[in-house]
Amino acid sequence: MAWLKKLVGAVIVLGGAGAVAGWVLAAPVRLDAATVGQLRPGDAARGKRIFYAGGCTSCHARPGAKGDAQLELAGGLELKTPFGTFVPPNISQDPKDGIGAWSEEDLANAMLNGISPSGEHLYPAFPYASYVRMKPADIADLYAFMKTLPAVAGKAPGHKLSFPFNIRRGIGLWKRLYLSPEPVIALPDGAPDKVLAGRYLVEGLGHCGECHTPRDFAGGVKKAEWLAGAVAAEGSGIVPNITPEGRGIKDWSEADIANYLETGFTPDFDSVGGAMVEVQRNMAQLTADDRAAIAAYLKAIPPHQNGYPARKPAS
Repeated sequence: MAWLKKLVGAVIVLGGAGAVAGWVLAAPVRLDAATVGQLRPGDAARGKRIFYAGGCTSCHARPGAKGDAQLELAGGLELKTPFGTFVPPNISQDPKDGIGAWSEEDLANAMLNGISPSGEHLYPAFPYASYVRMKPADIADLYAFMKTLPAVAGKAPGHKLSFPFNIRRGIGLWKRLYLSPEPVIALPDGAPDKVLAGRYLVEGLGHCGECHTPRDFAGGVKKAEWLAGAVAAEGSGIVPNITPEGRGIKDWSEADIANYLETGFTPDFDSVGGAMVEVQRNMAQLTADDRAAIAAYLKAIPPHQNGYPARKPAS
């Protein structure tokens, strides 16, 4: 039985080597010096636009907050997903319970690489898989604006995750599969500036694909079905298809889309509902040019059939 002992020994050695390799590959990676060097002193006025385009209040304001209270970024909203319950943290300017002690580089590492100041992986419920496409200069502007917001004491509750999703190190392997600064949609040479601007807002800042694109078994978005709609992360609803083939907006013009983002009303005078209410409020804070750019991009991307199962008719 010497051969069996050798086989078992080989399996143990290979398993150990694989575990070590996985551990090394999963290590957090910070921004390089060239990227950090692009973090020039930010401008708070410009940063306000980035703040609303990024939808920061939608997750990090207290649940149910209205008006100015939405700028008190105490966290605490529960996001219930198949992987567990994620709770967005306090990102107010409180130096102890929030991110008031963070530097510009700390914020950039979180948004572009999903790394905390202490060197831990952040969970991709924080949509850095989209924010990775942001310009460092925009993050510097966002940092400057966030410095104008109030400090709020009190830590948000922790995430509620079961094994193996509670092992942060494993997120490093997930990032190797899904974290890329490259555009999702390769636009043709000579694409209008408006469409290019819309791509940046939709694919990066606005992180629209995080909800409107179906995901695979590991939680990564299926880029081949970009914006084709998806089963909602919470509940049993669906997030609609917003490609040119998408039912509901298929016949909308660019002006219709831009007006919807500004006013919340469809061309048929129906009103925005569900989770899109908060998104639309954020979009209303942007410039008319921004909304027009988003609309132009959505009309320029490849059409897809719905990325979610057909719904059964009501009985």
